[in-house]
Amino acid sequence: MPGLGAAGRFRDREHAGEVLAEQLAQQRWVRPVVLGLARGGVPVAARVADRLGAPLRVAVARKIGAPGQPELALGAVTAHGPPSYDERLLRSFRVAESALAEACERERAAARAREERFGGGRAPQVAGRDVLLVDDGLATGATARAAVRMVRESAPRSVVLAVPVGAPDAVEALRAEADEVVCVLRPVDFSAVGQWYGSFAATTDEEVARLLGSSS
Repeated sequence: MPGLGAAGRFRDREHAGEVLAEQLAQQRWVRPVVLGLARGGVPVAARVADRLGAPLRVAVARKIGAPGQPELALGAVTAHGPPSYDERLLRSFRVAESALAEACERERAAARAREERFGGGRAPQVAGRDVLLVDDGLATGATARAAVRMVRESAPRSVVLAVPVGAPDAVEALRAEADEVVCVLRPVDFSAVGQWYGSFAATTDEEVARLLGSSS
């Protein structure tokens, strides 16, 4: 089984995918399909798909940032369907959903554009199949929650969220959304996903397109 690198970290997304794939391979899946959350989740998902002999597809979710703090996700939205918000954070920031409507529509348009770029806007065929939704890590869980809810609408057999590393509270919260959450590392001192990678360079559109193009 692939092990962790120095200081208990993954070397890069590909290494994280190998470790995660080995854990997922211990279970039996029914016609599995692997969805990588664009963009950073796709290199991880590619290794999982290879290990399971499953097709690789892409899922797109965009976070909706807090006013003045765009990197802090109050929620997320996919190309289709309603946004998903963290009610606790909305109360904490005293922000109403209606105040985020413009940001929501902007991010929905961006999600649609990215779907077109990577998959021609075609929804993955997941009905009756086990869907493994893979990302490179789980911080607030906002985009993962939105993606899980999107996949549910297509009547899969099950939705499994699989990540190499995640904040313990986010992992526990997502258990109420997914049928199963598989997370290799749940460090109590979690502060950011990139903290647990030796190399965490941004994944490019070109890399995503190449990985999707080489999948079965």
